[in-house]
Amino acid sequence: MTQKRAIRVVATGARLLVGVAVAVGCVVGVTAAVAVPWPEIAGEPAQVAVTPTPGDTTLVCTGDFRAVGRNAEDAAQQVSAGTPEFTIDSSGPREESELVASDLPDVSGPRRLVGSAERGGAALIAAAESISIEETDLSGLAAAPCREARTESWLVGGTVETGTNDLIILSNPGDVTATATLVVYGIEQTATTTLVPAGTQLSVPLASIAAGAQEPVVRITAAGAPVRAVLQSSLIRTLDPSGIDLQDSAPAPQSELSFAGIQVATKSEDAGLTVLRLMATDQATRARITVRSGDAEVQQLNVPLEESTPTEMSLDGLDAGVYSIEIDADAPLVGAVRQTTRIGPGSDFAWTTAAEGIRGEILVAVPEGPRPRIHLVNTQDADATVTLAPAGGGDGEEIFVPAHGDALADVSADTAYSLSTDQQVQAALTLSGTDELAGWALSPGAAAQAPIIVYP
Repeated sequence: MTQKRAIRVVATGARLLVGVAVAVGCVVGVTAAVAVPWPEIAGEPAQVAVTPTPGDTTLVCTGDFRAVGRNAEDAAQQVSAGTPEFTIDSSGPREESELVASDLPDVSGPRRLVGSAERGGAALIAAAESISIEETDLSGLAAAPCREARTESWLVGGTVETGTNDLIILSNPGDVTATATLVVYGIEQTATTTLVPAGTQLSVPLASIAAGAQEPVVRITAAGAPVRAVLQSSLIRTLDPSGIDLQDSAPAPQSELSFAGIQVATKSEDAGLTVLRLMATDQATRARITVRSGDAEVQQLNVPLEESTPTEMSLDGLDAGVYSIEIDADAPLVGAVRQTTRIGPGSDFAWTTAAEGIRGEILVAVPEGPRPRIHLVNTQDADATVTLAPAGGGDGEEIFVPAHGDALADVSADTAYSLSTDQQVQAALTLSGTDELAGWALSPGAAAQAPIIVYP
């Protein structure tokens, strides 16, 4: 009995040891299996890069410059102060018609231009207007490109100070009525809605919707049809006219802004000849601002911005010349730069918005005006070569634009140019003379469609 019991005890112990060993082995095996990467069975989703078929391009011009207050019996009445000079070119057929200027009776309306796409190619078309006025109530140079209508536009400029007459000009080139909502950001936020009938242009006095806003920013959203928004500005100091301007709408808010073609006519330490207006659209942030002349950093600022509150800062101490400005923030911004020839009667001013990146080919219409130039800015890490040639034929030139540098090219007035580059650049057209100032950022245009990734 004792011997059998001993055998059973030994057998049972052996089974326990084997069981423990097997259990430990299983635990170790599972742990190792979890730690070791398992083979993956995955496939890249099918995708195709499709470039949209180019369509017709529709541009809207601003038309006659408006004078306000010339009728003593009706101070709000608007009359034409002059019809601008017009420059146009296109790579293919184009059609031209007129909109109805509802608040400028007995005056030809602004031009509506349609460039037709042919043989699957983009409709390259460019047009611009300029006007020089010397009257007792208006003086200076104003110029603007003809642009596409948009469903959202930002006007970063203008004021309601005494002596100013600023008008928001809305044009609807479409076939249905547009409902435009204008939201003004300033001391407080206000909103106004107006109807813009099909094929019509009308104006909204800035003072009527932005009372008390010394540094307004206006957002225009359109429903039903896109509209073209332009800010016409004029200034009188005491009794002397001191500048006119046509300001293009700014690009959509983004966290990085790049300005080209910022003109400083004369150096001034504290007169505020060059002023930057910024606004954070979504949340408070801090703007890091770098002013460049060529590849040299000449000024740096770090400015806090409150949400939906416009802020202005003066860029003083700059020598006469043409500058670029780069702005970086952690939240989307809109902005524009106001340049003034000098302080005093008979001076002129111009607002310039941020420049969008250009890659490929665009047409640039250079209107009549003093000393026209194209300012090219390269914010990339690689050098760029830009080809600039008269659109009507003739010798072109290759312009070297170094990485993080710029270049200036002289061009001829009342001439269109083909500008092409395979490296992204920003560019602006500038016009400058004695107490004459105008300019705007060049745009890639609606015809430059980026490829769309399609997942079948």
